[in-house]
Amino acid sequence: MKLTVLSYQKCTGDSSLLQPFEGLSPSDVHSLYLHIPFCFHKCHYCDFYSLVAPSEKKQDLYRQFTDRMIEELTLRATEVIAKPRTLFVGGGTPTLLPASQWERLLEALKTGGWLDAVTEFTVEANPETVDQELLAILVAGGVNRLSIGAQSFNEKHLKTLERWHDPARVAEAVGLARGVGIDNLNLDLIFAIPGQTLDEFDADLEVVLALEPTHLSCYNLTFEPQTALMQRMEMGQIEPLDESEQREMYEHVIAKLALAGYEHYEISNWSKSGQRCQHNLAYWEGDNWLGVGPAAASHVNGRRWKNEPHLGRYLSHRPGPPVVDVEELPLNEQAGEKLMMGLRLFEGIPMAKLTAMLEPQDPRWQMIAQLTQMKMLEQTATHLRLTRQGLFVADTVLSELL
Repeated sequence: MKLTVLSYQKCTGDSSLLQPFEGLSPSDVHSLYLHIPFCFHKCHYCDFYSLVAPSEKKQDLYRQFTDRMIEELTLRATEVIAKPRTLFVGGGTPTLLPASQWERLLEALKTGGWLDAVTEFTVEANPETVDQELLAILVAGGVNRLSIGAQSFNEKHLKTLERWHDPARVAEAVGLARGVGIDNLNLDLIFAIPGQTLDEFDADLEVVLALEPTHLSCYNLTFEPQTALMQRMEMGQIEPLDESEQREMYEHVIAKLALAGYEHYEISNWSKSGQRCQHNLAYWEGDNWLGVGPAAASHVNGRRWKNEPHLGRYLSHRPGPPVVDVEELPLNEQAGEKLMMGLRLFEGIPMAKLTAMLEPQDPRWQMIAQLTQMKMLEQTATHLRLTRQGLFVADTVLSELL
């Protein structure tokens, strides 16, 4: 069920010399992503770039980081048309950044014009780092959506994931957010945790539904390379659930959330009517987005790159951050990735878009026909999409179309 992540070809040479905007005319950027990498500790399943700030230096480090992010925003505003419609702050744990630094960052976004056209402004939050003071500052700065990492409400399974929050803090965080006017709330859940039963996962869903979020992300736990979770599995300390148990949990969440009135609009995402995550849709639909902060990825007019995942070099490099993996895929490969990403969406990819992307002789048409015959794909009146059966093996199906 986990979708294959886009693979980047590593550029050779000094990454500090790479210029991602060289030869590009100023372009509309429809989404902006900010990466704040700080965490209390590294969760065992996480493969995102994050780090724990040394306690004796963290306040100064937070200030330096905010200074540098503001500098990068100022620079990028000269290179793109900075009128994004969506803004997403992820990490790490963005709400670990002190309120005083958030005030500075939000003011820079405002004065730089980055918020002029924004309709959806999301911040990821850990339940333990949400308080009324910070939420009030976020709302005053334009934030209107919060994404809270619940993952599970079972203390045993949180321990397996090395999540340290008290499950009761999730409801408190939801209440605080609504108290300051943030009603658009996403909750993250993880299922197929080693040792988890279907009944235990159902109990998690019951708690989540009682909180009535507008959006839910429910992810099948994956064992990513070079994570502590993978190391524990390789050492025989934990064992993944078998595929039949994972499928049963996925089938259960699909059925239960449908009965609760949630729209299943992407492989792992559900929303109330009109509450789809517009920022993530920009990724899945291949739109232009800009990433700011260490490890943040960008995509502008077919060119993509990411900032180097190294805080020290991010803080010290001038004028722009060091970047890696700058590339422009040939049109044929761009089509494959657009097809793969578009099929993440429950309604699939429009046939009109598909026929415009693929030449009549493209071998992917034959693969589409084969997958359709195997009942992994199906064609509606307007779209090509995954079938229910195809959803359960989406990794395999979509990788065939790259």
